Amino acid sequence: YVKAMVVDKDFSEDRKPRKVSPVKVTALGGGDLEATFTFMREDRCVQKKILNGGRKLIYVQELPGRDYFVFYCKDQRRGGLFHMGKLMGRNPDINMEALEEFKKFVQHKGLSEEDIFIPLQTRSCTPEH
Repeated sequence: YVKAMVVDKDFSEDRKPRKVSPVKVTALGGGDLEATFTFMREDRCVQKKILNGGRKLIYVQELPGRDYFVFYCKDQRRGGLFHMGKLMGRNPDINMEALEEFKKFVQHKGLSEEDIFIPLQTRSCTPEH
């Protein structure tokens, strides 16, 4: 579950996800990660898979305590470097200690704590085949 997110200041507001569904992250061979999630588009359930290969670097850091992780992505886009951080957990509850650790991580990476936002959690849906 995505608990909180932060992106670079120059990331457009309309591209920030305001609603998120649970994400399944799978470790693939060679250090790659695949993220799978669903969302509703025009009253239809859509499944999306994202592979971090190529121009993206993703760092995963387990936070103190159980079941909370920071996913930090550096992505080369349109000639510039884009940064995104996500606080993720294995259950839908939010842990305030984990959120405080995420804030420290964000500051350490040079991103602004004021740019952290908490998206609305939605349920997974089942795509039509």
